[in-house]
Amino acid sequence: MDYKPQRPTSPAVKPRVIIHGGAGNITPASLSPERYKEFRDSLLTIVSKTHTYMHTPSPRDNASSSPFPTALETATFAVVLLEDNPLFNSGHGAVFTRDGINELEASVMVTRNFSKRAVGVMGLRRVRNPILLARHILEHGDADLAPRTGTHGLNVPSAQGHTQLHGAAAETLAERYGLEMVEPSYFFTQRRWDEHIRGLEREKEGYGLATWSAEEYLPQGTCGAVALDAEGVTCCATSTGGLTNKLTGRIGDTPTVGAGFWAEEWVEEGDPTGQRWKESSGPSVMLSESLKGLVADCLPSPFVYAPVPNIRPSLVTTRSVAVSGTGNGDSFLRTAAARTVGSIARFSALPSAVAVTKVTGPAGELQRSAGDRWGKTGEGEGGIIGIESVVVRDSDGKIVETRSNILQDFNCGGMFRAWVDEHGVAFARIWRSDSNVPDTYVGEAHSEDPRVWAGGKQR
Repeated sequence: MDYKPQRPTSPAVKPRVIIHGGAGNITPASLSPERYKEFRDSLLTIVSKTHTYMHTPSPRDNASSSPFPTALETATFAVVLLEDNPLFNSGHGAVFTRDGINELEASVMVTRNFSKRAVGVMGLRRVRNPILLARHILEHGDADLAPRTGTHGLNVPSAQGHTQLHGAAAETLAERYGLEMVEPSYFFTQRRWDEHIRGLEREKEGYGLATWSAEEYLPQGTCGAVALDAEGVTCCATSTGGLTNKLTGRIGDTPTVGAGFWAEEWVEEGDPTGQRWKESSGPSVMLSESLKGLVADCLPSPFVYAPVPNIRPSLVTTRSVAVSGTGNGDSFLRTAAARTVGSIARFSALPSAVAVTKVTGPAGELQRSAGDRWGKTGEGEGGIIGIESVVVRDSDGKIVETRSNILQDFNCGGMFRAWVDEHGVAFARIWRSDSNVPDTYVGEAHSEDPRVWAGGKQR
């Protein structure tokens, strides 16, 4: 069928947000209790501020029908906070190249409402908040398609129709947009410099590459946020300093569409990931030995057949997903990891959570890409966060159901992440189970949820 964007109306879709701050060889032994608390407190603070921001109405100067921030505004708001926090590998706190230089990358992508949909910027040395440059290029996309006259210096009248921009040209645009520019020394932090030096020394002594260590967590991941707004638009925003001790000039997955980030929306007949998925996960019909040969050429598997329930073709579903990756970017590039998640969800009619696990869960595609180097070089390590939104309509176009899911999985020691659930409870996690860590209630004052959190205990 022809794709026709259909916009859910507020308040049918409830805004959601999830953030991440890196993934890799993060083990309990590598974080002191004090360091653990620093990360956890920062993640909770950032996701809570973002949650408040996304639920605060303000006058709008764009075409949005909602008074609340768009998914693009929410995701970039969160990433700016991550870029300004020296704990994380982006902005002030970015890692160094082998030459002792900070080269930053960032990207944004939306499911609709902007012609370019995706923008990646890279090789930045003076833009304080790279994520804002990516956002501005996206927002200027329609106007940039019109011809203009060049100016002094590099001939950069606009971003034109480009999706990716590097170095001086990108920074010329940042100045044109009025973004804050800083001296390279702004990005320096002593902790990152020490990690840079230790990595080079270990390599010189014969203990592997300077980009990864089996003993400590050397940042090779990114910072990112994924948001869903009241109009059903999903957006991913990602920012990074790249791999510790990467080559100067190296370009990673963060600014590369389909590798470190992806967002798309499509229309499906019926609701294949709704009741059908729940029902088909039940008992299967086992075929006798005599029948297996007869159906071998007809069924995907000659051994098990799950009956397909009625998918109620009168229903039409608009499904969207946005994901942001973090980890060994070269492995994300080799597997087109983020786009692969979207393809599995869309073309296999599987829930996006299943798609994320197939790519970046334990023993998933990302891990397999490392081959026998897994656990020795940092290759294949990583995780993905995201949000899936589902809006189901009847034959008259009336919304009959909306649902959304927070997505997250990783294959390595840990992934710094935080999100707010449907009841306004904020969670911050590093490993698969942080059951001893209390959660924080950040919901609106009028929330009907009975949970009130104080001192880390439910009462």
